[in-house]
Amino acid sequence: MKPTALIVGRFDPPHLGHSYMIEWARERAERVVVFVNTRDGEAFPGVLRAGWLQQLHPEVLVVEVAHELDNDWNDEELWAKWIALFRSKWPHSEGPHVVVSSDFYISELARRLDAEALVCDPDRVNVPISATLIRNDPAAHLSKVAPVVREWIETNYLPN
Repeated sequence: MKPTALIVGRFDPPHLGHSYMIEWARERAERVVVFVNTRDGEAFPGVLRAGWLQQLHPEVLVVEVAHELDNDWNDEELWAKWIALFRSKWPHSEGPHVVVSSDFYISELARRLDAEALVCDPDRVNVPISATLIRNDPAAHLSKVAPVVREWIETNYLPN
């Protein structure tokens, strides 16, 4: 078991696949930190997403990471900004020791954080859903989100 694990994502919105990954990480690390990347204009407000994940997973630490950074992974200057931001938000004196994601691109982030990359269910076999699917057709995927998220979607996101 590793001392610390980091999970980074938008979680826009959080779904049962995210919960699966968080629990998977908990089986592999003593302390799990979830960074919820947020920026203005996203479908689901960042403060809500972070709050939902903390409510659903009280045994992990959820940190909202507000930013205005782009994702151009060929830009070394941008990478430096991302790593500085993540280091500034990291709550522990050491680590992260592992970075967990369902996406293989996490290996570069892990390398830059001097951590090991752990890829969880990359084919999304255990919980076949993505946040993009939910944003594109929320009514069709309500069964793939936790009740607190489903309630918000039904009240605030679905057309009346």
